[in-house]
Amino acid sequence: MSEFVLARALHVLGVVLWIGGVAMVTTVLLPAVRELKTPEERVVFFETVERRFAWQSRGTTLLTGLSGFYMVHTLGAWHWYLEPSRWYLHAMTAVWLLFTLMLFVFEPLFLHGWFERSAERDPTGTFRRIERMHRVLLALSLVTVAAAVSASHGWLWF
Repeated sequence: MSEFVLARALHVLGVVLWIGGVAMVTTVLLPAVRELKTPEERVVFFETVERRFAWQSRGTTLLTGLSGFYMVHTLGAWHWYLEPSRWYLHAMTAVWLLFTLMLFVFEPLFLHGWFERSAERDPTGTFRRIERMHRVLLALSLVTVAAAVSASHGWLWF
């Protein structure tokens, strides 16, 4: 079972780095950029920082997904997805899938281009949409983390 303990430790480490990074970008970086930069500079600066952070996010979401899959498989817990009281598993999987699709599929295929075109037309509105998207993703992520930690200690919210 030591492999399982390692998988859980890697899973938690991945979530801490991934969601912690999202929290830092959402609550510290974006508000600071909004106050310190012109609308045009905001977009360029954000894109520079986000490009670097994307690699950390890709690595940590990959680590989180692989370790999560390993734990569910090792426990033989696939049937937990059928139990309404284990809704947090659906939430974890949905948040992970959303970020994974954004980082590995949507961003490279079309989000990057949309962002550039939108920023040229309306840098202020584009930045506002980015901030809103980050706040929504952070809120979903934090509710999911709270639910998963609570459930792992025996408290199911519903």
